[in-house]
Amino acid sequence: MTERSGQANDATGGPVPTTPVCYRHPDRETYIRCTRCDRPICPQCMREASVGHQCPECVNEGRRSVRPARTAFGGGVAGREGYVTKTLIALNVLVMLLSLASAPNAGAVLFKGSTPLTDWGSVIGLARFADGTIGGVADGQWYRLVTAMFLHYGVVHLLLNMWGLWVLGRALEAVLGPLRFLALYLIAGLGGNVAVYLFSAPNQPSAGASTAIFGLFAAIFVIMRRLGRDTSAIVPILVINLIFTFTVPNISVAGHLGGLVTGALIALVLAYAPRLRRNLFQAAGGAILLVALLGLVLVRTAMLTG
Repeated sequence: MTERSGQANDATGGPVPTTPVCYRHPDRETYIRCTRCDRPICPQCMREASVGHQCPECVNEGRRSVRPARTAFGGGVAGREGYVTKTLIALNVLVMLLSLASAPNAGAVLFKGSTPLTDWGSVIGLARFADGTIGGVADGQWYRLVTAMFLHYGVVHLLLNMWGLWVLGRALEAVLGPLRFLALYLIAGLGGNVAVYLFSAPNQPSAGASTAIFGLFAAIFVIMRRLGRDTSAIVPILVINLIFTFTVPNISVAGHLGGLVTGALIALVLAYAPRLRRNLFQAAGGAILLVALLGLVLVRTAMLTG
């Protein structure tokens, strides 16, 4: 630390007062001192503080000692901006455009029907395609369990799911944080697609974000109960969606229920993990659930190929 304060002796031996200089710039005189460490600081080194000014070192030390803000479940407060929700919606819309572009006649499948892209990425257990080839999850095309949650059969199908994602996603992302919300969405969607693989006909294709959306329905119920908030408005909406699931043709019952159950399970892990080792328990719970889903896929594959 460089500081020329105090007194010096002149030629006659008498005291001569000197002016303090900035501890970082010895050529600059200053009478301002850091309110935290009392070092002299020049205007260039001043940092605004709640009271007075601080030097750069004290400001940096203060930042390191302040813990970043977290949600009630350990997530980052950046989730309040809904960036993950918006990105997922944009990704689904982009895939829809690519799907329409892949169709020879986009107008014919704009509101309903499959495209070459949905044929490639939908959940199919094991089937013979029009060109005579055999494919499906059981044939090693495991990517279908993930890609199917981003594909839709027409614009109406897409809009319904994106509306649900917009309403539920922003609320859950704000309370869970971006990373935990993304894990919830992907694991719930995967769980729904695994249920399709397990319980649907092997040659019956299925696609859509509704597996993940139903997981969000279950998760918001669990989260709100954990926070002690009223869930009376959620139950009727969930019941209505379940009624549609069982009554409207061409809806994957297995996918919706699988996403619902998986979403509830991962939400329980996120909501009730003990505070002291919350990150560890949440990560371990998610990993265990993924391993269980993997085991179910292996069992179903053995049944179809054995």
